[in-house]
Amino acid sequence: MAPSIRANASLEKKSSNSLDEHHEKTDVESESLDASQGDEALRLVGAERTAQFSEEYNLRLRRRLDWCIPPLCAAVYFTQFLDKTSLNYASIMGLPIVGQNYNLVSMAFYLGFMVFEFPTVYISQKLRVAKYLGVNIVIWGAILMLHAVATSFGAFFALRFLLGMCESCVAPILILIVSMFYKKNEQATRISWFYVMNGLTQIFGGFVAYGISFYDGRLLAPWKIIYVLLGGLAIVVGICVLIWLPDSPVHARMLSKEERIAALERVRDDQVGTENKKLKKDQMFEALGDIRTWLIVITVLLTSIPNGGISNFSNQIIKNFGYTSKQALILSTPGGAVASAVVLFCGWYSDKKGERMLPIVFALVPTIIGSALLIGFNNTGKKGVLLFGIYLCGSFGSALSTVYAYNASNTSGHSKKSTINALTLFSFSLGNIIGTEIFQPKDAPDYIPGKIAIMVLLTVQLAISVLLRWINMRLNKKKKAKLEELKARNGWTEADVQRERERHAFMDLTDKQNLYFVYIV
Repeated sequence: MAPSIRANASLEKKSSNSLDEHHEKTDVESESLDASQGDEALRLVGAERTAQFSEEYNLRLRRRLDWCIPPLCAAVYFTQFLDKTSLNYASIMGLPIVGQNYNLVSMAFYLGFMVFEFPTVYISQKLRVAKYLGVNIVIWGAILMLHAVATSFGAFFALRFLLGMCESCVAPILILIVSMFYKKNEQATRISWFYVMNGLTQIFGGFVAYGISFYDGRLLAPWKIIYVLLGGLAIVVGICVLIWLPDSPVHARMLSKEERIAALERVRDDQVGTENKKLKKDQMFEALGDIRTWLIVITVLLTSIPNGGISNFSNQIIKNFGYTSKQALILSTPGGAVASAVVLFCGWYSDKKGERMLPIVFALVPTIIGSALLIGFNNTGKKGVLLFGIYLCGSFGSALSTVYAYNASNTSGHSKKSTINALTLFSFSLGNIIGTEIFQPKDAPDYIPGKIAIMVLLTVQLAISVLLRWINMRLNKKKKAKLEELKARNGWTEADVQRERERHAFMDLTDKQNLYFVYIV
């Protein structure tokens, strides 16, 4: 039974004329309030708030969402990161791809990812996003299992390319789902709950690979077992997503109609909207013309280049400290613990303090220090310091998690969100492609040029994070000044402003078009 609603709650539907203006507006504002262009949520809740739910009700609803959405998102991310980095484990378990061919096979995943990023984002906008995600997961599980029968460079390259195509939809869809169900001050934490899987999979994968490495391979080579096991796991997760992950609050079968309305009303004041199946070119062009979009693209690129190197070569780097392959597998696991801890801390801090850029700085500094240790103590034989350095290098991954939260909280308009998410992941794949080449075979076993590149790139990113924070603060000041001017011109009270804020919430306006949208710095 649904929890009780306050006595004064009203769930009566408003008539279609609920969008009639109560106050004179500018031409731009009047054009914006076109119900036919709004979100799907308008069909369920209307343009004006018609129901009030108690804080206790909303907390119970959020707990119910927390038991479903974050765990499924985490399972997806857990599977994706394991599958993507399976090559890293296989590389020291007898994989028949070595040298420059290994670099190219590593790159193939991100080539497929990059090629299909824009198509997959816009295909998903036309479909039920969770169902589209589930189908992709099942397909990539089958593709991963096929790695076990591949024997040539061409076969591995093609399979990794297809794997990247299928996995390219994951982050944009998960970000979108979190932004539809959770308020701005809840999003970074929930995103961290699934992004933490990157670190946890490093622990899990390391122990699993370590155990399998003791098998003598009489029936199936150890590296083939990795692919069969992880591919089967992906198929199971994909089926779970198809059954249980909701597409949006409007289509959440797990919720009653009353609870779906409450879920939408929870996020109304955040002005980020929900779904709109119509592709709006003006929103796409706005995204391309927004300087913040390109600063995010550069930020993701600078983070992803180190990721492309470390995620594919970390085990080889540890082995080169003077350890065996088996020791390298088990010694890689503390790095995952460091990564997980930093992700959770940055997600918590980001929501607690209403910050997005400062947590990125917190994530980058340890990796800069770690890469400096790897360079400075190279060939000293001080394994403890070198291991400490490689473990610190796991912290930077949290920067991308915070970028995901930044996109969810600071972008409105469904087509604009889709465009920015696609650009973000395109930059992610491009950076990882470059990253696979910063650790060149000719630089083995020390890979000093690659380690220097990581330190320099992340130092530059610190400055860009500070610049993005300043831009958002400046935009908020401008919006506040315009709103005060509008209040004075129309003689509005705070109640009038709140009503207008609610009426704009599900109109599928961009953050620039919507005067009531507030950026998170």
